[in-house]
Amino acid sequence: MAGLPSPEPSSPPRELLAAGYRQAREITWKYGTTYFWGTALLSPQQRCHVYAVYALCRLADDIVDAPGATVGDTSATRAGLTQFAAQVDRAVEGGPTQDALLAAIGHTIRHTNIEKECLTRFFDAMALDLSQHTYRTWEDLLAYMEGSAAVVGEMMLPVLRPMAPGAREPARALGFAFQLTNFLRDVGEDLERGRVYIPQEDLERFDADPARREVTAQWRELMAFEIARNRRLYAQADTGIPLLPTRSAQCVATARALYSQILDRIEASDYDVFSQRVRVPTWRKALTAASA
Repeated sequence: MAGLPSPEPSSPPRELLAAGYRQAREITWKYGTTYFWGTALLSPQQRCHVYAVYALCRLADDIVDAPGATVGDTSATRAGLTQFAAQVDRAVEGGPTQDALLAAIGHTIRHTNIEKECLTRFFDAMALDLSQHTYRTWEDLLAYMEGSAAVVGEMMLPVLRPMAPGAREPARALGFAFQLTNFLRDVGEDLERGRVYIPQEDLERFDADPARREVTAQWRELMAFEIARNRRLYAQADTGIPLLPTRSAQCVATARALYSQILDRIEASDYDVFSQRVRVPTWRKALTAASA
């Protein structure tokens, strides 16, 4: 695979790593096209690492978001998540594995010096999805997103190679912003999993009930409030872009532009996040990346 990160002396065979990074690329292309188009501006090695981090997050998400994962007895799902976390830990420690994707994930975390503490916070947040389905306040939701979103921004920083330590908080803000955008877009899908990520205090304040799946005046007011909050997070994240090298800055700016367009499309659809999933067309993603 062109641009494969240099293997370490104790790394898995180069052929296994190449296969793993190809798998990570395919997962990013299939499920994370916004990230995929953003990474087009990075060096080949950096692209490989972004693919690996995205694949790690996606595989964990797939475990806790599987059909029936949070219905009734969740012990099997929890065991599957624990097993996956242990496999990742072994791969990070350089333990032998024949799983190409795990080999690539472990290699990326070692090669870029992503802190293992980030993985602990991330998997703890994934496990929380199996027991907690609503959040009372915005602060409660932020506490969950600390491990499911902010930490992803932190994991991306060693890949993007910031030029100043001040990039950490904006990177975390971008993680928060991306995930809140997902929550607002995926209200209908999350309801099917028994989850509501919009704070209960906000629903009560605007007298809005997502379970009704109706776009009412109250629902519009609620969504306008949450979108304004979301855009403040994006504005905070923007302060970190000048602290990145040119390619990394272009990558982040592109991903940020693409993801924030989802909010524009929610507004254009009259805040209807129930009847269909709001999407940014692939041609627009490609055009945005090309413009950058």
